[in-house]
Amino acid sequence: MKTSDKTIYKNMSLCSFGNGANLTAVDSKDGKVVRMRPVHYDEHYTKEDLNYWTINAKGHTFEPGMKTLNSPFTFIYKTRTYSPNRIPFPLKRVDWDPNGERNPQNRGKSKFERISWDEATDIIASEIKRIDETYGRNSIFCQGDGHGETGSIHGPHGTMANLLDMTGGLTMQARQPDSWEGWYWGAKHAWGNEPLGQNTHQHNLFKDISENSDALLFWGCDPETTPWGWSGQQASRLCFWFTEIGVKQIHIAPDVNYANAVHSDMWIPILPNTDAAMQLAIAYVWMTEGTYDTEYVKTHTDGFDWFEYYVLGNEDGVPKTPEWAEEKCHVPAYRIKALARYWAKHNVSIGHCNGGSYIRSCYSHEPARLEVYLLAMQAVGKPGRNQVKFIEWALIGMDSFNPLPPGHFLPEVRACYHGSVLGELPASFIPKTLVPQCITVKEGEKVEWYGHTTSRHHRTDQFRHFQFPQDGDHGIKMIWSDSPCWSTCWNGGNEFQDALTNPNLEFFLVEHPWMENDTLFADMILPISTTLELDDFGVDTYSGQFNSVIWEEHACDHQYESLSDYEAVVEVAKKLEKFGGIYEDCASHLTGDMTVEEWQEIGYRGSGIPEDEQDLELIKKQGYQMLPTREGWDKEPAGMIEFYEDPDNNPMETPTGKIEFYSTGLANFFPDDPERQPVAKWIEESESHHERISCERAKDYPFLLVSNHPRWRIHANFDDCPWTREIETCKVVGEDGYAYEPVWINPVDAEKLGIKSGDIVEVFNERGTVLGGAYVSERIIPGAVLQDHGAETDPIVSGVGGIDRGGANNLIAPSNTSSKNAAGEVTGGYLVGVRKCDINALKEKYPEAFDTQYYTAETGTNVYDYLQEA
Repeated sequence: MKTSDKTIYKNMSLCSFGNGANLTAVDSKDGKVVRMRPVHYDEHYTKEDLNYWTINAKGHTFEPGMKTLNSPFTFIYKTRTYSPNRIPFPLKRVDWDPNGERNPQNRGKSKFERISWDEATDIIASEIKRIDETYGRNSIFCQGDGHGETGSIHGPHGTMANLLDMTGGLTMQARQPDSWEGWYWGAKHAWGNEPLGQNTHQHNLFKDISENSDALLFWGCDPETTPWGWSGQQASRLCFWFTEIGVKQIHIAPDVNYANAVHSDMWIPILPNTDAAMQLAIAYVWMTEGTYDTEYVKTHTDGFDWFEYYVLGNEDGVPKTPEWAEEKCHVPAYRIKALARYWAKHNVSIGHCNGGSYIRSCYSHEPARLEVYLLAMQAVGKPGRNQVKFIEWALIGMDSFNPLPPGHFLPEVRACYHGSVLGELPASFIPKTLVPQCITVKEGEKVEWYGHTTSRHHRTDQFRHFQFPQDGDHGIKMIWSDSPCWSTCWNGGNEFQDALTNPNLEFFLVEHPWMENDTLFADMILPISTTLELDDFGVDTYSGQFNSVIWEEHACDHQYESLSDYEAVVEVAKKLEKFGGIYEDCASHLTGDMTVEEWQEIGYRGSGIPEDEQDLELIKKQGYQMLPTREGWDKEPAGMIEFYEDPDNNPMETPTGKIEFYSTGLANFFPDDPERQPVAKWIEESESHHERISCERAKDYPFLLVSNHPRWRIHANFDDCPWTREIETCKVVGEDGYAYEPVWINPVDAEKLGIKSGDIVEVFNERGTVLGGAYVSERIIPGAVLQDHGAETDPIVSGVGGIDRGGANNLIAPSNTSSKNAAGEVTGGYLVGVRKCDINALKEKYPEAFDTQYYTAETGTNVYDYLQEA
């Protein structure tokens, strides 16, 4: 039986900014996607064609394989394209009248009505012109960044910013380095490693670890989960490889995550966001037992005496002993000593998948800097002693981010890219973490911060002072968003929901494929196509196997009345052209008067493939083109070996050129900052945060929340997939038939609370309440609870003090940033209470919130529950 009419190829990564991985074969039949499957390289290439690489160590061989290592998300993506929550046509909030009452107080409450594309684009164009003429163009705020699909020609994020920029300007949302907060705001001040603060000297590190390391510390790291949306399953295979060759895997985390459960030789349970205490105690053991590399510290670092003075208790009278740390982090003192002594005697590297609560919590710059200190004390860069990433290999177009054998060049999509470029900002911008404050700022007042805050900026940018609004501007009057997951992915989501109802905001426009999260608060919604509906151009650079370029065709037609982000913005541009002046020919300028196929050709020609290797007809016919491994890759220096061997001629990107225990930049620019001092320290609490189990708030909210990258989603994506929702760690179906986001509770704590598996529970603090389904397990340490981040919001009561049925716990995260002068997010490791929920009492009190005709446990919320009946 014929199972498909055609096979096309797609980049199914969710990197959002053009780069990606997960090259996928998509079979379609009768205009519908029927199957998504791995690509077998040997259909068109031999191992010789690819310069097939291997890593040989300890009598074993690791090889990349000859088929793609796609994650499960690749194969279930078609359920997103055909989701019952797809927005079918343009929508307008029923009580928002651009020529009359706008009723901002009803955002998130009132329903929507169907309008035409013609009416929608007329209104949008008129609103842009009106706001520009009334308030100035900086009053139009664009949210055009991840999380979401990866696209090039069609965006998917930030195309509207290009339109506004070419016609007079805008205010842009600056996406701070959310996956690297602590590294960015802290580690860069210790060892540079621009632009993110994680080790950028990754070349050949997996080869080096295989040959020279005795152990890997996975610090808050889950290679079986986090890389799925970006790099596929190569990280998982590497963990199996390290077991095979005897490299020990030690997991330090509050939970037995999925990699920990499968691969670990030891789990060291630790309370969320208390890693800094254990790190200081490890340093104390090394200092008092003389087991750190004193010669390396003398020649490769600067300011160690400041750190030693603090750790030994000379500054505050409190030696940072293992016994002191045990009280803070609940890791027994004997275990801290054992880890310190093992580490001192063996070659140990540290592995990360960016962070989690370890790197995205209060004062996250401190554990990030302290990790660098510990690595330096054991001669980081020496064979077998490095920091390695299990995700986003070749991030930001940097070949040096790849710890596996690289391609002979790194392809890119910039030639045909119509989205916003991360880090390229107009004069007027707002850090993503400060958006609620900037929406609600009163006339004559300012919101202030330091740094552009995006991940492409140099360490010294953190010393630049900025404010919003700029002098003469009038604040935010319109928001245009193509990434409406602020409330479920960033800090203080309930405060953001309240801000969206502020009368300052006159128009909130969202373009999105699904009715979810911030979309519920929009005044107008444009229906957007998914990647399976579009022709595009892509690259696979993160897979850890081989690089490729992809000629992407559509696997099915546009669903309903959807257009791509790019196509939608072009339609708005056509309406703006009618006003003439600054808008003259703006649609023509945006498209370059070229078809999508012509843009695909430009993307291919500009991808970096050498001219003599380009074959346009081949890639059109074949769908993708593989790129061979770089010759001589195995001879390239591994990790930070060059700095280790010759620090004077291979300096770090710090003011002294060395690893700085005493950060000279922070000392010069923020000498009186108690939260981020020149030397990294343990910060109990401060004016910014009171989120420790020792503080007064802990009497009411005694648990620390673990909020990981989710196992069964990619941030806020995939919460509507029936194939995963039936898994017990994905959703817990309550007594009312609703599928709740799991809340992991230790049996000791559950017994005290009178909670059993399957109960509906409330996770709460003074900022609000989110519901969840109890999952009682010893996989979480007592004193902590776990609920993955990114669940779809389903407000019972929105805003501060509200109740969310969907379990989007970022709604109750702190609004304050990492610390006073570091504008990073805080989305884990904060205090909450837990109690059993009386769902029937909530139904009785809020009957309208529970009146959902179309909801199903299999797919979740449904767009038609938000539409006004005709």
